[in-house]
This record gives sequence, structure tokens and C-alpha cells, in this order.
Amino acid sequence: MPIYLLSDEHPELFPPPERADKSGVVAVGGDLRPERLLAAYAHGIFPWYSEGDPILWHSPDPRFVLSPDKLHVGRSLRKTMARGVYEVRYDTAFRRVITECSQVPRPGQTGTWITEEMMEAYVTLHEAGFAHSVEAWAEGELKGGLYGVSLGAAFFGESMFALAPDASKVAFVTAAERFQGWGFQLIDCQVETEHLARFGAENWPRRRFLTALARAMKEPTRRGKWTEEAAAGP
Repeated sequence: MPIYLLSDEHPELFPPPERADKSGVVAVGGDLRPERLLAAYAHGIFPWYSEGDPILWHSPDPRFVLSPDKLHVGRSLRKTMARGVYEVRYDTAFRRVITECSQVPRPGQTGTWITEEMMEAYVTLHEAGFAHSVEAWAEGELKGGLYGVSLGAAFFGESMFALAPDASKVAFVTAAERFQGWGFQLIDCQVETEHLARFGAENWPRRRFLTALARAMKEPTRRGKWTEEAAAGP
């Protein structure tokens, strides 16, 4: 299966994700300018590569996805949330969240795929109103959170971190429940993890994911900063 080299002149153009190789790689090269990133996500493709390597664009098969209406929350975590251990905020510390995510040790990995180039690209997307952070705070300190990209009725989760027990879980569940209230149709978790499987995420064949994504892309995007007031609204 050929791997496509992306054009610098047309950042919006990607090969069909169905043409990915067995590892899920669709294309190589290009850059991380906002137009290219948004076009990639809208077509079920995301960047994932290591420092010093060319940019690799992926569309894995199967795809790990959570339908917000199928969210499962364990009893212990519900008790933690009911006690109000963490205050969940939106978009108040995006750069700090992505920086903390870049420093999380990953099993079997010696470095991070969240390079400086990646961080700056997503900060730019955040400033443009497409990338968002969900943060768990306690006693004025950031204890955990996640970040991702929102387009249409889909949220593309990128990474999460926790500096205290259940901090990232509380942030994730709070966000997922808010997404359900907003009518979001899917949360893209990219590849399977035991952590997210506990919340009800499932492996979908690529075809199913792309069909659902195309439907979600027909809905308006909640662009802009997700203040606490906006996050609490319908």
C-alpha cells in the first residue's frame, strides 16, 4: 500500500483514510498549520509521530470510540465526584494541560509524541477556538485534565494527565456528560486503552467510524472558549 506525501500548497487535501496501510498510516509530511489539522480531523485522520521523525498521519482500523450516551461511571468515581473533590474548569490553562500531558510517562515509550511543534500547533488551534482543555482543580492547583479538538458534533481526545487520584477521570466524565447534553455524537479516543474501555469506549471498524464522523461533521461547531457558563449551557 503506498504512503502519500502531502503537498505544501494544498493543506486541505488528504488521501482517503481507507487507503491507510496496516499500521494505520495514511500520509507523511506536510505541516501542522491549522487548516491542515482541521481538514485531517474532519476526515478521521490525526498526526502522531516522534521527535525527529517526519509527520505521520493516521487513521487506525479499528478506531476506539465512546458514544457519550453509553458512558459508564463506576460507583467509586461517582462518590468522588459527589464529594466535590475537584472543580472542573474549561479552557483556563490550555498550555499547562498540554505541557503536563507531554510529561506523562508512557509504558514502552522513552519519549513523548507531544513535541514542541505539536504543542505550539494545538495552542494555535486553541486560540482559534477549536482545541480545548478540561481541567480538574483542587485548592487552587491544577491536578489533572485533558485536551482535544472539537469539530461539529465530535470531540477528538488527544491526551490526559493526572497529578492526583481520579483527577483526569473526573475531568473526562464531566466533559463526556456535558458533550451528551450538547448533543455530541462521538468522542474519538483513537486507539484502545484499558483506562478508556472502563468508561464504555469500544472498537469500531473504520467504516463505521467514518460514517458516524461524516454525520457529526454536518452539525455546527462550538467554536470559541468554553467558559464555565458556556459549558453549563444547553
